[in-house]
Amino acid sequence: MVLHIWFNRWFSTVAHYMDMIRNNPDQQQFVIYGTHPNPDTVYFKNCDISGPEPDICGEEYIQFCLDYCIQNNIHIFVPRKENVLISQHLDKFEKIGVKVLVCPKSNLMRLMDDKAAFYRALENKEQEGHIIVQVPAYQIVTTANSFKHAYEALSKENTTLCIKPIVGEGASGFRIIDDTVDTVPFLFSTAASQRISYETVYKTLSSQEHFPELMVIEYLDGYEYSIDCLADSDGGLLAAIPRKKGQGRIQEIVYNEELIRIAEKMAEHFKIPYVFNIQIRYKDGVPKLLEINPRMSGGLHISCLTDINIPYYAVKLLLGGKMDSFHLQYDVKATYLEQSVVLRKYNSVLPTM
Repeated sequence: MVLHIWFNRWFSTVAHYMDMIRNNPDQQQFVIYGTHPNPDTVYFKNCDISGPEPDICGEEYIQFCLDYCIQNNIHIFVPRKENVLISQHLDKFEKIGVKVLVCPKSNLMRLMDDKAAFYRALENKEQEGHIIVQVPAYQIVTTANSFKHAYEALSKENTTLCIKPIVGEGASGFRIIDDTVDTVPFLFSTAASQRISYETVYKTLSSQEHFPELMVIEYLDGYEYSIDCLADSDGGLLAAIPRKKGQGRIQEIVYNEELIRIAEKMAEHFKIPYVFNIQIRYKDGVPKLLEINPRMSGGLHISCLTDINIPYYAVKLLLGGKMDSFHLQYDVKATYLEQSVVLRKYNSVLPTM
């Protein structure tokens, strides 16, 4: 049977996952669908069928997804956009015969989507005697005054701080608080644009009486790792692959027992099925949690260089299939090059000079 699989609005790196699912070890055939509001989306080149989706959200978007699945006889839906809300409506997809590659525990999805709430959940686990992973020192603020108090409290030991929204992906909204940015030497330096001075933050936040919850958090200055995880339908961990982020685009797959143990404990206590990603950064030799994402990460294709096709196996597990035995090949260092992708060619030909 040829299976129809649909990816809604995703990262551009989903192109790799489409190819890995298509070129699977079981020779299962797929028709791959992809949608995005941008008609020039690069991963359309990796789809069998592609097209636009409306730039809407919420319940209206859920209805669009249901209609799209019915109209295109979709068997498997792999959402990124609105994946938390979609997890709350899985019964509607089940009624039309669609399997959705998402954690079916909607309460857990909401918890993981809220960084502060998940940090508190880990702290509660620690109080119960279950230490999974340390979290950075942090406070939640909603006013300029509470930001000022949090900054003063957390920076007492000359700790570098940063700010980030409690809901969001990757580095969206992330800023390191650094007063050297208001100096001439900084203007001429190559320092990252993600730095901002305390005065600028305070002045900006003061422009509103209240703002959405913001984390004032300890900055972690050690190595960053992304742990890509594969689990069965009950959340039993099958693979955990620590991926060390190095200089520039260099990434290294390493066997790190400390990080693998964190993944094992995370799976044991939260039982996240199919595929998820844990982001860790070290400080003073201690691994601390940045965030956890219950989906395929943007760099998962690098982790798959360990000789495991995680995107396909996640789909296979979703469909109730059995896992083949596999042996992970660690100690892989990798990078990537930019590649030109022709989106369309025009027929007009200009004469040469």
